[in-house]
Amino acid sequence: MQKIYLDQASTSFPKFPSVADAVYQYLSGCAVNVGRGGYRAAYSVEEQIFETREQLRRLFHFTSGKGKNVIFTQNITMSLNILLKGILKPGDHVLVTSMEHNAVMRPLVQLTKQGVTFDRIPCDHEGNLLLEKAETLIKPNTRLLVCLHASNVCGTIMPLHEISAFCQRHGLLFILDSAQTAGVFPVDMEELKIDALAFTGHKGLRGPQGIGGFLIQSELAGKMEPLLSGGTGSISHTEEVPAFLPDRFEPGTPNIPGILGLHAALTDLESNSMQETFRHEMKLTEQFIQGILSLDPTETKLRVIGKKDTQNRCAVVSIQTLEVDMARATFELDDTYGIMTRVGLHCAPSAHQTLGTYPAGTLRFSFGPENTSEEIETAIHALDRITEL
Repeated sequence: MQKIYLDQASTSFPKFPSVADAVYQYLSGCAVNVGRGGYRAAYSVEEQIFETREQLRRLFHFTSGKGKNVIFTQNITMSLNILLKGILKPGDHVLVTSMEHNAVMRPLVQLTKQGVTFDRIPCDHEGNLLLEKAETLIKPNTRLLVCLHASNVCGTIMPLHEISAFCQRHGLLFILDSAQTAGVFPVDMEELKIDALAFTGHKGLRGPQGIGGFLIQSELAGKMEPLLSGGTGSISHTEEVPAFLPDRFEPGTPNIPGILGLHAALTDLESNSMQETFRHEMKLTEQFIQGILSLDPTETKLRVIGKKDTQNRCAVVSIQTLEVDMARATFELDDTYGIMTRVGLHCAPSAHQTLGTYPAGTLRFSFGPENTSEEIETAIHALDRITEL
């Protein structure tokens, strides 16, 4: 049975062939460390890591920063933890949207035990941000606004320009979670006046798992306390944490295979059109949504959650099978038709509460640049058969 991968919101597949090759070449060639060895091979790897920082800086149009302002972490969840726990102090207040992933919400809930508070800016049943409601949530101690760029549940895009203007008007720091959009949607840190942007390497950037990071303004970085500390290979004469970037936030041996795999992915991305990728994914999204709606116009068996068009969204679509248990439907999709999807609450209970799908959750489909119209048609046909069982 031919497998069809429609879970791109979890991780991209297939990766660029160059990604696996870069990782293999490093591990099988000369898998040396960086910042520790005084020999040519170590310097060569360090140069590739520097080039990767520069690629990310270009991707997010971070012209006021330098390569050192690009920090590597294990994943975007670690990036958000470092940022939130490094910036916020007891007594600070935070604004989030009601669509946030637990990568934001769990750190904030932890921080409430230290005197940090937060409020959720409400969104409507399609996940659209009701930013006008935020005006009443502002407090004298509101420090920052952190939000995702696009929902990992229903694909709705947040209005970044309006959010940026709101932050500027109220003197708030602006932190962006780009998990579902990096590599597919252009993000301009300068134009949007983003203070810190967290990214993951393995989704839209199509790199390997286990590598992520954040880009941060120097002024903000200087006010943060590192979440982790240890050896960096620099200023080893002191037991104090380095004050300079990126060492201040990169203790220990980095994930060099992951960074080099990401470097290869970014190189391939630079030779492709982001606009064409987005256009292709939206075409598949429209085909899927219209296919579901045509199967069941009255939504008695199948329901599309959130937006029912391709305006202000990414290629993530959630549905509910109303007469068939969604876990069973997910199993049948894989077992009978070879279609891989994700069912449940997607680490985003607040989003599901907003969309009216809590606690049942949804069956999520998400599309990438390698998916085809034929695969979408197969998925629609499979859902038609499964809901007739």
